[in-house]
Amino acid sequence: MMYGNSRDIRSAQDGVHPSLERLLARHLSSPFTRPVSPATRAAYTTAMAAWDGKQPLLLDAGCGVGWSTLALAREYAGHFVIGVDQSSDRIERGKPGEMPANAVFACADLVDFWRLLLADGLRLDRHFLLYPNPWPKIGHLSRRWHGHAVFPDILALGGTLELRTNWQIYADEFAWAVARVSGRVAPVMAYETDAPLTPFERKYGDSGQTLWRYVVDLNSRVQGG
Repeated sequence: MMYGNSRDIRSAQDGVHPSLERLLARHLSSPFTRPVSPATRAAYTTAMAAWDGKQPLLLDAGCGVGWSTLALAREYAGHFVIGVDQSSDRIERGKPGEMPANAVFACADLVDFWRLLLADGLRLDRHFLLYPNPWPKIGHLSRRWHGHAVFPDILALGGTLELRTNWQIYADEFAWAVARVSGRVAPVMAYETDAPLTPFERKYGDSGQTLWRYVVDLNSRVQGG
C-alpha cells in the first residue's frame, strides 16, 4: 500500500491568526449552550457504562478509523480509553489487531461528548487530538478547535493534552490559545516516529512532511499563580 503521496498544507496565513484573541475573548465571555444531541447523549451513556469508574480516563478525540485508540489502549493499559468520532463508517472499519478490553468507541458529536464529560464533573488523565482537520483558509479560524466555542471546555477537562498536526501554524495557534486561556506554556516541537498512531501520521511522514507535536499538562501549577 502506498502512503507517501500527501501534499503540504497551503494557506495564505503565515502566523497566528490576528483574530484569535478576539474570538477567544468572546467564547470566554459567552458560555457555549447549544443543546446536546440525543444521539450523542445515548452514545456517551453507552460508552461510560463500560467504565469501572476507577481507571483514569484517556480520550482519543476524533479517532477516525480507530488505529490510535487501539494503540493507546495497549500503551496505557491501566487507563480506560475512549475513541470518539462522528463517522460510524470510520469507526467500523477493520482494525490492526483485536479490541483491547480497556477501550471503547463512541460514534458521537465530539463537541457534545466533551461537554457531557465536563457536565458530569469528570476529568481526563490524558487527551489526544491527532491530526485534526486544519481548516487552513484564513476565514476558517472558528472551525479549528482552538477557535471553536467549545475550546474552554476542552481545557477544563484537564489532564495531559497532546496535539499532533502536519501544519505548524495550527500547533502554534493551539499553543498560543492554551496559554491565553489557561496560563500554561509548552513548546511546539518537530516530531518523528517509527510507530505512527494513525494512517494520516504514516501518510504525512512517508510524504516527507514535518510533523508537529504539542504536549501540555493542564493540571500543572500556573507560573506565578
